[in-house]
Amino acid sequence: MMGVRSVWWAAAIPGAEAPFDTAHLRVFYPATPTGSDAERLSGVFPADPAQAPYPVVVIVSGVNVGQEAYRWLAVELASRGYVAVTYDWVGELFGGLKGITPGVELAAARPDAYGTRATTPSVPAILSALADISGPVAGLLDLGSVGLIGHSAGGTVILQSARFFPSVKAVAAYGTHTMVATMLGWPAGTVLPAQVDCPVLLMNGENDGVINGSADRYGEDVATRRDPISRTFDEALPEAGGDTVQVTFAGANHFGIVHPVDETAARAFLDLPHATDPAATRAALADVTAAFLDIHLRGASRDALDKALQSPDIAGIRRR
Repeated sequence: MMGVRSVWWAAAIPGAEAPFDTAHLRVFYPATPTGSDAERLSGVFPADPAQAPYPVVVIVSGVNVGQEAYRWLAVELASRGYVAVTYDWVGELFGGLKGITPGVELAAARPDAYGTRATTPSVPAILSALADISGPVAGLLDLGSVGLIGHSAGGTVILQSARFFPSVKAVAAYGTHTMVATMLGWPAGTVLPAQVDCPVLLMNGENDGVINGSADRYGEDVATRRDPISRTFDEALPEAGGDTVQVTFAGANHFGIVHPVDETAARAFLDLPHATDPAATRAALADVTAAFLDIHLRGASRDALDKALQSPDIAGIRRR
């Protein structure tokens, strides 16, 4: 396993008003300690150049879920040879509130605009900022080979936007769907077609209480509606010759991708209890996600993904 270190960076968000116009990034990378005085004095280790340039994976958070909640996954991916990026952007939420946002442009999700542009301004701003990064990873990033991982609303915006970013070659999302709120002018129960032209790994837990707790947003009744994640897989995602996969994790809940769960923010109070060890869920999720990214960002064989999908912590697998 490689050593992992991280550095910080920032991205200006075009069109956002100060002081809510900056995303603060943390960039995790494979490192090679040299024992130098510079390391001792600065705490910054050089990146391991052996596998450079490194594919880049940007992790897009759920609403009011801080980037530290995904640090475990960023470290795991960096240990496997990726540069993984998390970020916090405190910006506009719904109803005039401010909070941590994956970046949501509601106007771009209305019927007269959907499909014409990305619904998130944060992802292109972050990719642009990474092109100018200084420090240990400067010149070592393969920004033509990018993966996006989204959780909850973060997953929604990347599913709605990925095709507008040509460098994105793979999308993974957990606890998310492309159903759209009736307040934006859509009929009840609408599932929007995903704006992706690359393979998608759509992941979910069996015990997701948060998605069920939001049914009224979409004009639906929890008791009678069909699972929106499965509907997204069936109705929103393009055929990809078996490369698009839905994975359901046994006993996991909406925050199965998060560690630790912050009970003071976001909507964890709506979630159902997890019925399996969350650490086991995270281990299986990391193996599946890394294997999926290896195929589509590095050209690896599908054997590792097939092996990862044999985990006893996986309750269901579908492909298209």
